[in-house]
Amino acid sequence: MIDKIIVLALEEDLGLGDITSDNIFSDGDMASAIIFAKEDMVLCGVSVAQTVFNYVDRETKFRAVKKDGDIVKKGEPVIKLEGRALSILRAERVALNFMQRLSGIATVSKEYADIAKKYGVMLVDTRKSQPGMRKFDKYAVRCGGAKNHRMSLSDSVLIKDNHIAAAGSITKAVQKIRAAVGHTPKIEVEVTNLKQLKEALSCKVDIIMLDNMRPAQAREAVQIINHRAVVEISGGVNKTNLEEYCKTGADVISVGALTHSVPAKDLSLKISYK
Repeated sequence: MIDKIIVLALEEDLGLGDITSDNIFSDGDMASAIIFAKEDMVLCGVSVAQTVFNYVDRETKFRAVKKDGDIVKKGEPVIKLEGRALSILRAERVALNFMQRLSGIATVSKEYADIAKKYGVMLVDTRKSQPGMRKFDKYAVRCGGAKNHRMSLSDSVLIKDNHIAAAGSITKAVQKIRAAVGHTPKIEVEVTNLKQLKEALSCKVDIIMLDNMRPAQAREAVQIINHRAVVEISGGVNKTNLEEYCKTGADVISVGALTHSVPAKDLSLKISYK
């Protein structure tokens, strides 16, 4: 899957060839290059970049100066390259695109995870990822020190509002799931108010997700649950209110902003010709 995405990205960028570089350089022109950080960041995507350069030309020498998960300062080199100038230039944009997005995710994930860690709260992502990029995005979340929620719909049971409406109630939805999947999978139920919360508790579910509750209501919900289920808070969490949600006593906080709207970090490639 990952290889397919990289190949697709290269095909998208190269088209029928690099009309500029192909008419300036010959195949024998050699070069060296560095990729460096243009701002502070948690680096991510080095291994992906290596795969990109290898796909374009296996003879390109790739040396990682920094590794995924490293904290990198502005101006620091992260990768050194030697090889055909044409090959380096053909791989440049795709490699940087991956690294810039993934480093953005890793950096934001660390910012959130560091706050949550002070309160013993697990900070996790969601499925709100770039289409086709979920494995990359969730890898970057881990590099930043946060954890992953479901990778796909098949990973675990999560009964949400549309399921409850279709089944007729939380109780009926839980009964249908238990009858179908047995006792092994954990069952999580999303609730939006205290009435739903109490119904979910009566069903003895494993995880209760407090959806879009304000911190004060979430705190009350945590007290009602009283360790009878794992408590996850989701919806409306951002860096300005994260600490308030952490103080509620929840076990897990999921944040879609780790992946769905993260600004890319700035990396650049500087090439020198031999």
